Amino acid sequence: MQRGCTDEAIEAALSRLSAERYLDEWRYAEAYVASRADKGVGPLRIAAELAERRVPEAAASHALREAKVDWAALAARVRARRFGAPPDELHERAKQQRFLQGRGFDYGQIRAAFAPPADD
Repeated sequence: MQRGCTDEAIEAALSRLSAERYLDEWRYAEAYVASRADKGVGPLRIAAELAERRVPEAAASHALREAKVDWAALAARVRARRFGAPPDELHERAKQQRFLQGRGFDYGQIRAAFAPPADD
């Protein structure tokens, strides 16, 4: 549009790119979820970021559902990497919980992040 193309030409180009799978919102959502999870971001924040990027809700929820991520384990790793050992003080625990909430983890995932590791 900035270069003077008509709406019809733009629509035709976008349709062709979609048909050839160069533009695929579902694949983009899957890649985005994997990338953000690798950086320690939780599912609630990822969903919000995808919504900001105008990814359809169906594609976003599918990508989050199908992601090979144990969100509770990820929350535990993020907490341990940032703070080390689990806190003894209630004040410090609340601080760590707020950090994880800001990262986009839900209550159950945050709670699991403070649980002692299960022995195998």
